[in-house]
Amino acid sequence: MSDTPFDFFDMHAHGFVRIATGTPKSRTADVAYNAEGIVEQAKEAHAQNVDLLLYPELCLSSYAIDDLHIQAALLEAVEQHIEVIRAASEELTPVLVIGAPLRRGGRIYNCAVVIAQGEVLGAVPKSYLPNYREFYEKRWFARGNNCHDLWIGVNGAEVPFGTDLIFAATNLPGFTFGIEICEDYWSPNPPGTLAALAGANILLNLSASNITIGKSDERHMLCRASSSRSVCAYAYSASGFGESTTDLSWDGQGMVYELGDLMIESVRFELEPELCVTDIDTQRIRNERMRMGTFNDAAEDAGRPEDTFRTVGFEHNYAAGDIGLKRAIRRFPFVPNRQEKLHEDCYEAFNIQVDALARRVKATSPKSLIIGISGGLDSTHALIVAAKACDMLGLPRETIRAYTMPGFATSDGTKSNAWKLMEAFGTTAEEIDIKPAARQMLEDMGHPFADGEPVHDVTFENVQAGLRTDYLFRLANHHKGFVIGTGDLSELALGWCTYGVGDQMSHYGVNSGVPKTLIQYLIRWCTRTDQFDGHCDAVLEEVLATEISPELVPASADGSIQSTESIIGPYELNDFFLHHIIRWGQKPSHVAFLCYHAWKDAKAGLWPHAFPEGGKNAYNLVTIRSWLEKFLKRFFQFSQFKRSAMPNGPKVSAGGALSPRGDWRAPSDAMADVWLEELRRKVPADG
Repeated sequence: MSDTPFDFFDMHAHGFVRIATGTPKSRTADVAYNAEGIVEQAKEAHAQNVDLLLYPELCLSSYAIDDLHIQAALLEAVEQHIEVIRAASEELTPVLVIGAPLRRGGRIYNCAVVIAQGEVLGAVPKSYLPNYREFYEKRWFARGNNCHDLWIGVNGAEVPFGTDLIFAATNLPGFTFGIEICEDYWSPNPPGTLAALAGANILLNLSASNITIGKSDERHMLCRASSSRSVCAYAYSASGFGESTTDLSWDGQGMVYELGDLMIESVRFELEPELCVTDIDTQRIRNERMRMGTFNDAAEDAGRPEDTFRTVGFEHNYAAGDIGLKRAIRRFPFVPNRQEKLHEDCYEAFNIQVDALARRVKATSPKSLIIGISGGLDSTHALIVAAKACDMLGLPRETIRAYTMPGFATSDGTKSNAWKLMEAFGTTAEEIDIKPAARQMLEDMGHPFADGEPVHDVTFENVQAGLRTDYLFRLANHHKGFVIGTGDLSELALGWCTYGVGDQMSHYGVNSGVPKTLIQYLIRWCTRTDQFDGHCDAVLEEVLATEISPELVPASADGSIQSTESIIGPYELNDFFLHHIIRWGQKPSHVAFLCYHAWKDAKAGLWPHAFPEGGKNAYNLVTIRSWLEKFLKRFFQFSQFKRSAMPNGPKVSAGGALSPRGDWRAPSDAMADVWLEELRRKVPADG
């Protein structure tokens, strides 16, 4: 354990690395001018506390200069100005990765030169040289694919040289990067893959790819695929304005992907120099590699490249303290956030449920589908999934036998919504008043409520919840059907369900892979994409406007009803916690750090498309810490036994599910102390 005090607000303490792609000012074959542009951007990056700055291919000499590459005067000028850049870097934070031609053994190599805090750390040559269409690099350069365990002289200093290099900050675990150059990632076997298997969490690509129609999409595809397949962050920087346009044109495209997610992209075709800055979560990358056996198997099949690669270590003089976080963080990680893909994403999520339920119906041939309707979000969504499944299978919607079962705290509003829903969707609709049976059970057990005392404890609540489920199972027997569960992923995570003969149990839990925040969004999507008729849409909008409540405790004297979120916390926070813990295995302090930056300012960042203005909340760190502590207790210690016995249900989101047969397997008698201690030790209690 490090002796350095933990600074919660320092992103580096959580494994983040600030990287940037740069498009410096450039003039064809003007080495001094290009070096000046490189240094100017390095200083700008330093002012933005950048840790790692990536430049385009051959940016020091220029790329499109043809036979000038083999002019001795130009090559000497390049080496002289590497020294200029090295000297300038002494007082600068960023590690600089520049493109330059270097000579070794009577050959010229197209290289990436790594410079940090006044030292040339090493040079990586390009492995694959394009020699087709407009590119003829083999005319000037030697391939670097077999350059291993070598050194190269740069201004009198011998530095590591080869494609077997990765670079690692000795004082920042996770800040480890490898390099490939332009054509390398068009190769069927990109050399960066081996660097990733050797331990590089970040891959860099210096490129002089010219721009043609559609090529930007191709670069995106390759960057995204590389970051996903190699389980890493992938940064790409292409040449821009200033390169020769004798036969080609350049757009200066810069982009950074992390595990298949686009983090940031530059503005293309800019005349002025541009920096494209974002923060990379190396802890997320490392966690994913630990849980992904395929990655480790690939490393083994490749001969354990960490044993053959050379790691060039360096002490990184990073900007400590609170430097903010330059990273888009989704407030609703389970909710589709791509506006251009909104319909497609919601269509998939909704129809995963519909298809799964339809398959269960085909397999069991029930005479009816039994579902309890409360007028709340979960039962509403389960109902519309069941309605679509019936439509898909050509079954009349009367096959759905829907029951509303008012108890002691059922409000007129939710009861009215339940009836409106059942009627609007054309189900067989009935009402069973559970209050007489509940009174009888409470009286039989000698509960104070039976004697008129206002005791609304967990027994009082669970008598009602259990009776509803008991009725549904017996109704399923009676009508030769099965019970459709309505409980969602968020409730399973928090244990907010009644175990056994309660809403935790069903014959098929159609919502078990869908968190509360996604259910809200899917219902809203249904109303706005004409999945049902206008009458159904109007009723669904009424449900969306109703406060979430279990309605098991009567309203207080002032008329306020039992509020779920006042007890267990806002579902939007709980779903955020859940995603980062089950999908990425993040530590509580890391989750709190991400949550703080996502939710501290309602006006900052992006919200899901068409999200209601009135629902845009903000939370301070004290509030986040408080609800996260409660989440950790409920999730890790108090509710696993309910998940261990959960019924079948479809996984919907890549963010994960909680089935004991799938994504999440844990003992029911575990303690939460490890997670609580980490939270209390590292996250300030006073904000």
